Amino acid sequence: MRFVIGFTPGGPSDILARAVGQKLAERWGQQVVVENRPGAGGNLAAEAVAKSAPDGHTWLLGNNSILATNQSLYRQLPYDPVKDFAPVALVAVQPNILVVHPDVKANSVSELISLAKQNPGKLNYASSGAGAAAHLAGELFKTMAGVDIVHVPYKGAQPALTDLIAGHAQLMFATSASVIPYMKAGRLRALAVTTAQRSPSVPDLPTVAEAGLPGFEATTWHGVVVPAATSPALVQRLNQDINAALKEKDLSERLAGLGAEVVTGTPREFADYIAREIPRWSKVVRDSGARAD
Repeated sequence: MRFVIGFTPGGPSDILARAVGQKLAERWGQQVVVENRPGAGGNLAAEAVAKSAPDGHTWLLGNNSILATNQSLYRQLPYDPVKDFAPVALVAVQPNILVVHPDVKANSVSELISLAKQNPGKLNYASSGAGAAAHLAGELFKTMAGVDIVHVPYKGAQPALTDLIAGHAQLMFATSASVIPYMKAGRLRALAVTTAQRSPSVPDLPTVAEAGLPGFEATTWHGVVVPAATSPALVQRLNQDINAALKEKDLSERLAGLGAEVVTGTPREFADYIAREIPRWSKVVRDSGARAD
């Protein structure tokens, strides 16, 4: 069994895939191999899975970028996010957290906006890749705040965070799973969460909306898809096993500790969710003028 992800080890997709994959391996008594294929905003991994045999042995852990935004960001995609995949299950939703390097002289969203306006083009924001949720959260922030900050894309959350911690970038919209350990260690300063309401994982952090940008919201979600020609029976079985794994207390508690909200549902519900997300993020791309190629 191959569980393919489009980003580097250590990031939120990798953490989630390994946690869910381990539970499925235990359930089936069969090895589940997590395969990292970073690059092109997840497009390389998506293409590989889209073209793989529809036998239920190869899955993709997709997210906002792969399944909802890349078709607007890239002039050409090597896959169709709707036609080439059969949605299996939405797995988790995570808040993004706006973090800055400790040397940045801003302790709030309003102070960061003020600093950016005083220094146009001088603040860099890192992301896990062009078109990733972190990229579009930054573009939405730029548009709503009216600031000029520079996007620096990486091949995954971990290398982006490494450079942010080293001071090569000044800020990032990072998923809670990837950034909370660095917040606790004092290596990054958190300013706000990007969800509409405060996150249970960091209840003391205000939302970006309440801290200075009313209406701002940008979350990261993850879900499993398989090649489109996979039989409905296989899709249904995988859906049931993933949902059962997510309901196990130790896994749900582990993901909650990483700031991820577990989601369970049917393949149809996940397909409908993707259908709603595509136009929402396409509008963000159009409004920001963002491009990934």
